[in-house]
Amino acid sequence: MRILHTSDWHLGRSLHGVDLLPYQRTVLEHLEQLVEEHSVDVLLVAGDIYDRAIPPVEAVTLLSESLGRLAARTRVILAPGNHDSAIRLGFGAAMLREGIDIRADLTRVGEPVVVDDEHGPVAFYPLPYLDPDTARGVLGPTDAPLARSHAAVMGAALDRVRADLAARREQQPVRSVVAAHAFVIGGLASDSERDIRIGGVDAVPAQLFDGFDYVALGHLHGAQRVGAASGVERMRYSGSPLAYSFSERNQVKSSVLVDLGADGSVELQLLPAPVPRRLVDVTGTLAELEGPLGDAAVDAWVRATVTDDVRPPELYAALSRRFPHLLVWSHAPANRSEDARAAAVTAVSDPVEVTAEFIEYATGASATPRERELIAAANEAALAMEGSA
Repeated sequence: MRILHTSDWHLGRSLHGVDLLPYQRTVLEHLEQLVEEHSVDVLLVAGDIYDRAIPPVEAVTLLSESLGRLAARTRVILAPGNHDSAIRLGFGAAMLREGIDIRADLTRVGEPVVVDDEHGPVAFYPLPYLDPDTARGVLGPTDAPLARSHAAVMGAALDRVRADLAARREQQPVRSVVAAHAFVIGGLASDSERDIRIGGVDAVPAQLFDGFDYVALGHLHGAQRVGAASGVERMRYSGSPLAYSFSERNQVKSSVLVDLGADGSVELQLLPAPVPRRLVDVTGTLAELEGPLGDAAVDAWVRATVTDDVRPPELYAALSRRFPHLLVWSHAPANRSEDARAAAVTAVSDPVEVTAEFIEYATGASATPRERELIAAANEAALAMEGSA
């Protein structure tokens, strides 16, 4: 069976104010081409289809149109990620056209989508993002909720998967594929993944996923293999198909072509995604950036750092003329200390650390462990409100 593993589309996302939907349309059209070119049997999407709980109408329309074309070519299986609203993404799932399966209901964890080929059945277990505060009461025993952690709820979900798989294998050989949206220990993050920490912890052990023929992961935006150090093979992130922050500028975006053999063996191939526009960092004096140093970045999305000792007049206007797709710019004199340059707070700064640093600045004393607990709890509450909006 041939599977195309993808994730983290983030439809409706912008990049420093630039609407990415036209570029996301290009990516989805590319996936359609891959499905056709490689005779893909199943397209598996491991979460974060949308970028936020209430996506813009244009993003919903794009998804609807794309899924219609994809389902005419292959079987499509999706699960929501932490950016998606599971309720909204899963609404009407039972009424979708044949060939599209959306698994967003926590009560159905452990219930597979079974797809047959000439060698027999393959059980796909697409797990929706498991928010511990929601999932612990659903997946745990009725008399005692699970621990408030990602590891606890993922472990309980996979226990259900293994129980179902074992029952099926008593009847006949069944190959298994799990799709999960999670931060697995050992994965390398970038700046654009949303914080999912609960109780100060956001990761789950790779060992939880041992024993499946293939594990398709979503959440981290860099394509990467994880689990090998823990003895877990055949598990990887597809990564996002587009770069969503400058920290991803050097990543090769891709999807994963998975050939699943009759005996459960797996062959993996990364298929590069189109790059509609590169992300480039340029650093130097304004004169240097206006010279040969800046030539290679003219057609790219640019983050420019100007290092003149004195801020040049009309700096933004000069950079905009030089770089038509300028997104981010700053003035950071070369003679400024590293500490001063690092002190800036940005959208990707850790809110817990920023608040703790402010407490130290305002009071002259480091935040106490209790204060850090309260800061983390407030941050989690804010993220929960954002996710349910």
